[in-house]
Amino acid sequence: MKRIRRRLAMAAATCVTLAACASLGGLIQPPTFDRVAGRDSELRLLGPSTSRPLGGAGVRVWTRVGNPNAFGLTLSRLVGDLLLEGQQAATVDLPLGLPLVAGRDTIIPIDLNVSFADVPGLANALRNAVSGNPVEYSLVGNVVVDGGPLGDASFGPSTLLTGDLRVLR
Repeated sequence: MKRIRRRLAMAAATCVTLAACASLGGLIQPPTFDRVAGRDSELRLLGPSTSRPLGGAGVRVWTRVGNPNAFGLTLSRLVGDLLLEGQQAATVDLPLGLPLVAGRDTIIPIDLNVSFADVPGLANALRNAVSGNPVEYSLVGNVVVDGGPLGDASFGPSTLLTGDLRVLR
């Protein structure tokens, strides 16, 4: 009987230790982000409006989010910055709640809006967009995942995606 109690105590201690490590990201691997082959990232020029007096741009980046873990988790949040031609264009703060199946990929669009009034340094990106040339982008930030009983883990900052945007016509 003592042997069984000792084994149960060891198992409970192991579970507590694993949960503590997981909450620090020790057991949870970060999700991966990749561009989706065959799906171009898009840039739509938006005319002036009351909320965007100087106009703006809508950006859609098709993203393959992978879960390298042997268990499911939820991508809770993505916080960071969108850079166009190396210049800060938008702040990203997306509460996602995206369930990720163990060892699988999920394709999602990430949609962002850029107001030209907020980003005076984007002249180069605008010239490229208007002339039909690609606009380089980077999505840099932190991601937070919910590992269920293993706890939450935060990863980053890191460059999540890079590529070219094309103007939709």
